[in-house]
Amino acid sequence: MSITRARCLTVLVAFSLFGAGVTILGQGKKLTSAEARNHIGEQATVCGMVASGRYAATTRGKPTFLDLDKPYPGQLFTVLIWGENRAKFGTPEETYRNKNICVTGRIESYRGEPEIIASDPTQLSADSRG
Repeated sequence: MSITRARCLTVLVAFSLFGAGVTILGQGKKLTSAEARNHIGEQATVCGMVASGRYAATTRGKPTFLDLDKPYPGQLFTVLIWGENRAKFGTPEETYRNKNICVTGRIESYRGEPEIIASDPTQLSADSRG
C-alpha cells in the first residue's frame, strides 16, 4: 500500500471514529420536554410523561402523536410515528398513555415546536426517573 493510500485510510478511520463518538455522546444527553426546544438539530434523549396521544388515521401519512407533559394543543414536545412504522409500535397512543417515557433521536422543529420522529421502538424506553 502506498503512503498516500495509507494516509487516506488513516484519515477516513479517524473521521469515522470521531463521528461515532459524537453520535454516542449526543445520545447520552437527557433532556426534559421543556429543555428540548433549546436543542433543535441535536441528537438527544428527551423524557417526559405522555399527556395525550392520537392516531390520525385519515390524515396524510397516518401519523401517531405522543405529546409529552402537557396535552395537545399545549404540548411541550411531540414524538411522531409515521403510519409506515406504526405496526412496529402496536397502538402507542394507548400503550404509552400516562407513562413516563424517553425517546432518542434528532430533535426537529415543526411549526416552532420540538419533536423527534420515531421509526423504531428501540428509540422509546421507560423513563427511569419516574
